[in-house]
Amino acid sequence: MHFKIHNSLGNKLEKFKPIKNGQVGLYTCGPTVYNFAHIGNFRAYCWEDILKRYLIFLGFKVNHVMNLTDIDDKTIKGSIREKTTLSEFTQKYKDAFFEDIKTLNILPADFYPEATQHIPEMIQIIDKLLKNNMAYKSEDNCIYFSIKNFPTYGKLSNINIKKLKSGARIKQDEYEKDGIGDFALWKAWDEDDGTIFWETKFGKGRPGWHLECSAMSSKYLGETFDLHTGGVDNKFPHHENEIAQSEGANKKKFVNYWMHCEHLMVNGKKMSKSLGNFYTLRDLIEKKMNPLAIRYVLINSQYRQPLNFTLDGIEDAQKTLIGLQRFLERLREIEKLKENDSINEFVIQTTNNFSSAMNNDLNVPQATKHLFEFVRKINKLIDDDDLGKIGANQAINFLKHIDSVLGIIDFTEAFFELNDEQEELLKQRELARKNKDWKTADTLRNELLKQGIEIIDQKDGSTKTKQTKN
Repeated sequence: MHFKIHNSLGNKLEKFKPIKNGQVGLYTCGPTVYNFAHIGNFRAYCWEDILKRYLIFLGFKVNHVMNLTDIDDKTIKGSIREKTTLSEFTQKYKDAFFEDIKTLNILPADFYPEATQHIPEMIQIIDKLLKNNMAYKSEDNCIYFSIKNFPTYGKLSNINIKKLKSGARIKQDEYEKDGIGDFALWKAWDEDDGTIFWETKFGKGRPGWHLECSAMSSKYLGETFDLHTGGVDNKFPHHENEIAQSEGANKKKFVNYWMHCEHLMVNGKKMSKSLGNFYTLRDLIEKKMNPLAIRYVLINSQYRQPLNFTLDGIEDAQKTLIGLQRFLERLREIEKLKENDSINEFVIQTTNNFSSAMNNDLNVPQATKHLFEFVRKINKLIDDDDLGKIGANQAINFLKHIDSVLGIIDFTEAFFELNDEQEELLKQRELARKNKDWKTADTLRNELLKQGIEIIDQKDGSTKTKQTKN
């Protein structure tokens, strides 16, 4: 089986083949650290985590670089608004980002280069572009990339270069497709920048946002590397401009494979603070949502399809994950030995089916479907008292193998104590059950579940509690 991915460059499904056998250079666009990352950002970060984990699952050694944009229009405005230095303003959001990715069980990158620490590399690229007649200094003392001198501009996003208006220049970092024009590589200082600038051979100023990723990716991965990913909103202008800068400077192909994930919506609408459907990860954690359930919702869709995110979806995901955790617990409880205790056929078949789905452009929904088919089959063996310790251990090892990609199962055995409030809720539920008030019992069960406490009703009528990862 071959791993096939949809390459945005050419807009087709392609067999993945890295430049170096057994090694992958991966660059993922990281956060702009002017605020807390929202769940739309984390859809991309979680999907990229799945991509990385699956490459490792396939046996590749992955060299992963994720940038931190700590100098751009937004970070400058934020630091000036809060009357603090740029580094002080961005540091709190850098710290929050690292806390958040740990919460969502996202594997750390090998390198997190910060834009402010790579100004010399950016100056070198501008030098090359000026030498290659791909850039020019304008009357506003800014340096712009000359789109007309790069004939293949638009090959990633299919932008029609004929729409370029003669003399059009764009200084701001972000703009829409209809704003096509020469973009700023170096921005001369103006009063809106306050005290934020660098003294260079090009004068006092700062880099353009698009230049930053070209400089950092080439430093850590080389002038040509395997995989570059991001949200579909980055395809133009950001990624298109990265290609133009990098190939205009180095005169060689920049990236072999580009992958983009689609937008996230909330309750069927674009996420917006005015609509009350804007969530950071921290907002959801405050609502007592299970982080692994949030992760499951964010990954369990085809990445090139829009994802509709709902709070009900998280509740459903939490129930699904509780089922997985209960399955793991049942396996651990098995102690007896049985002759011919083997589930090799189930393991091999499910592993192959899982891999087949993932090899088809990371089809996570199909892959998880095969996982839950395995769970149903093995649960039936347990129900029929037809699974022993050896088979149970095989099933646990299989789960660990598959979860090395998904990252949704908690394999720790947590010991905990209920607080006074939780003890009271548990007593109220027991009373409701005795009175056959099932509606109240279910309500109290769900309330405890939101607090990370799973109630397991035993066959003998007793109950026990288990802590979920929260």
